[in-house]
Parts: sequence; structure tokens; C-alpha cells
Amino acid sequence: MKQIVDSARRAFMTGKTRSIDFRIQQLKALKQMFTEHENDIVKALKADLNKSYCNAYAYEIMGVMGEIRLAIESLPEWTAQQHVKKNITTMQDDVYIKYEPLGVTLIIGAWNYPLVVLLQPLVGAIAAGNAAVIKPSEVSENTAKLLENLIPHYLDKELYPIVNGGISETTELLAQRFDHIFYTGNTNVGKIIMLAASKFLTPVTLELGGKSPCYIDKNCDIDIASRRITWGKFANCGQTCIAPDYILCDKSIQDKLVEKIKETLKEFYGEDVKQSPDYERIINKRHFKRLLALMEGQRIVHGGTYDEETCYIEPTVIAEVNPESKIMQEEIFGPLLPILSVKNIDEAINFINAKEKPLALYVFSKDKKVINRMISETSSGGVTANDVIMHFTVNELPFGGVGHSGMGSYHGKHSFDTFSHKRGCLIKSLKMEGMNKIRYPPFSRKKLEWAKFLLTTKVDKKRVGLVLFPLIAILAAVIFKKYRWELSGRVIQLVLAFQRKLYKQD
Repeated sequence: MKQIVDSARRAFMTGKTRSIDFRIQQLKALKQMFTEHENDIVKALKADLNKSYCNAYAYEIMGVMGEIRLAIESLPEWTAQQHVKKNITTMQDDVYIKYEPLGVTLIIGAWNYPLVVLLQPLVGAIAAGNAAVIKPSEVSENTAKLLENLIPHYLDKELYPIVNGGISETTELLAQRFDHIFYTGNTNVGKIIMLAASKFLTPVTLELGGKSPCYIDKNCDIDIASRRITWGKFANCGQTCIAPDYILCDKSIQDKLVEKIKETLKEFYGEDVKQSPDYERIINKRHFKRLLALMEGQRIVHGGTYDEETCYIEPTVIAEVNPESKIMQEEIFGPLLPILSVKNIDEAINFINAKEKPLALYVFSKDKKVINRMISETSSGGVTANDVIMHFTVNELPFGGVGHSGMGSYHGKHSFDTFSHKRGCLIKSLKMEGMNKIRYPPFSRKKLEWAKFLLTTKVDKKRVGLVLFPLIAILAAVIFKKYRWELSGRVIQLVLAFQRKLYKQD
């Protein structure tokens, strides 16, 4: 592992990732990998999670391809110097933020969406000019093995090595020094990642999870809410980090809600869910048994059948759930949907706030006041109102957790920012040295007052124009009257040069 990381660092130190053209070439190569091996990728996802072609393409391939396209189109804009406002002391200087790569990064993916949660961060790392050691989840073994074979044929082998393996390999990787670690997975492993990173003061992005609540207001279209929740909860067999984990609603609408979910499941997957090509499977026997344990002792109002041999668990709805039961103590990450009764939004907000901050929060209501209260009086990584999961698809929104559900964010420009260092740059002019005397000894109260004025006054270009240009005219007229036209013209030239300097960044 040390050799792999050292090799990546040597390759990074050559400086070739600094070139925007090189970054774009690598991104295009990654896109080409998907184009040329789409069928192989779909087969691997089918073997790991029973994903159909449509599900594999919609939830995995399309997400990565969209991220690549956006990065290629936007790189010149993202990498451009970002000018900032000046104060009076820096009016003649260049003041800007320069984005530069962090160095050698480590990206550790998860098994539930083994392509998108591994390669979307990789797109951001490449776009920002970093080297990246890529670690797929060993649990989704077919996809991991395929990526191990494909990536070296498309990306620079030294800059973007891929490492397969389990706990021992990951542990050895974490013993190495990185400039950033990006991890997607569960909270317990996230703590291990953060502890390992602390040895080198390495910054981390942790995309974790948690119990994402879904509050349904009585003032809501139950038909639409049921369809959208059913889709989001049971897609990928419930193995989605931002799937609605449980429902909070008034007892008066529970029966109707359950009936609508049953009808929707039949519409989505047919009479026999097990035979549907659009319904996935639990990743392995360990997680299968974990989910069965969560069902024990619960009042199942729909579903509940399973087949251990194929790791199949039917979409299951559970009512009258005890808030203290095991199913409410950990993230479900499977096709089990508990429904809990609350009397009103106040009780729902209190229930949510009594738990750790979730990765996502969902609220369904026709009343904007209810939606606004849920947003303003709770905390979560992201929020979607009157739908579920869809905030993940908006590249302009940062995707990430808060508190127990993670730290940092990515997607689109936010991925580029995560893997970049914002370097503050000030290029001073060697002129106007007289103004600098206020910061040189010997000091005085008068110098201090001038310093306060100069350092706390922001340059407002509109106000400068309103004050400065009438003064120019008056000054030019006075000079012309007292001296001669040539000198007046020279003053105007100097002032206009100053004006161009002031407006240069526009």
C-alpha cells in the first residue's frame, strides 16, 4: 500500500494534473469506459444486487455520466481565478482566490450503489487536479472486480490506482498519509476513518447515513405521497442511504396510507414481487439476517415473506411501531417501512430532534407553513418536500450529511470544491508607498485612526463613480484655468487609468 501511495504522490508531483487539458482527457477516458463496457457493468450490478438494466442505467450509469459531462463543460469556469472585493489599501492590487489540488486523495466506496458513490467523488477529484487511490467495496465483489480490471486501461495507472480487498487492505491503506479522504458508508466505520485521518491531520469527507424521517401532514394528497414514498423506500430493495427510513403521521390517515402503499406496490412490481425484474435483492446473507431480526415482534400489515437462498425480502410495512424497539434504533437499510403515530407537526418535530441528525428529511404537505416549519425547526443533511430522494439528482445542490450523518458535501461544483484548496492571493503594487507609512513604526493615534478607516472601508464602485467623476471634472477645470490644457489632460489620463484598474476584474 505504501508503494502504491508513494507512486501516486510521485506522479502528482510531476505537475501533469495541473493541466486542465489533462484533467479533461482523463474524464473523457472515464466516460469512454462506460460507453465501451456498458453491458459488462450492467451484468456485474445484476450479479451483486439483482439490478435490472433500466435500474442499473438510471441509478448508477446515468448519474456518473452526468457528473462527467458537467465537469468537462464547467472546468474552465471552475478553475478560473475568483476575484474578491477590495478595500482602499488594495485598490491597485490583484486580490483573488486560486483553486489548487489538494494532492493524493483516498476514495472509499460503498456496496449499495457501487458505481455512483465511488466514481462521482472520483470525477470531482480528477476535475480538481488530484491523484486518487480508489477503493471499491469488497461486498459488491463483482462490480469491484470489474472496476479493478477496467480502470487501469482508461485512467493514468500511477495517478489513479485501484485497490481491492477487505478490512486488512483498507486498514493498511488508512495507515498511509493522504491529503484528503472521502468515505461513503456507515457511521461506525466513519469513526474509524476519522480516527486514522487524525494521525496526519488529514481532512475527511464522510458520507454516512442515519434514520431519514418522513412526515406526512393530514393536509396532503395521500395518493401522490404514497406513490413517491413507495418508490423511494423500496428502490434498490431499500438499500439506499437517503431512503425514507420511517413515516410519522396522524393515526387518522394511517389505514388509507397503508392501503395506497399496497396498491402502489402491486402497480410497481405486479402480483408476485419476487418475479419482478425491477425488484433487487439484499446484498448478502449477513444483512439478510440482520433485517429479519429487525422484523421480529413487529405488527406487519403488509409483506413479511422472504427467501434466504436468494436473499429476497418482500416489501414490508409495519404499523404501531414502538419508538423504543430495535427497528427504530438503527438505520434499516432494507425494504422495511415502519409507521409511527404523531398527533401533530409539533410532536413530529420533537421526535425528529430527539434523534441524531439524519442524512435526509422528507415532509409532505400542501401547506407551505408546515414545510417551512419542518425545515427551519429541524436539521438534516438535505431536505425534499413532497417527494423523496430527488434532491440527490440536482447537481447544483450540495449532497452530504451533518453531525452523525456525516460531514462535507459533493456533487457538481461542490465535488470540485471538496477536492480543492482555496488559496488566497494578493499581488501588491510597488506604488503608493506613502500610504503604507501608516503601518510602519513609529506608531501614533493618528496613524491608528487612518488604519481603521482604510482597512474597514470596502470599495463600492458605484459610490466611487458618483463621487470621483464629478471631482475629476472640477479638478480638470481648475487645472485648466490656472495652468494649461496639456496638464489638465494628463490628470484626466491618470484618473481614467485608475478607473480602468478599479474595474479590471469586471
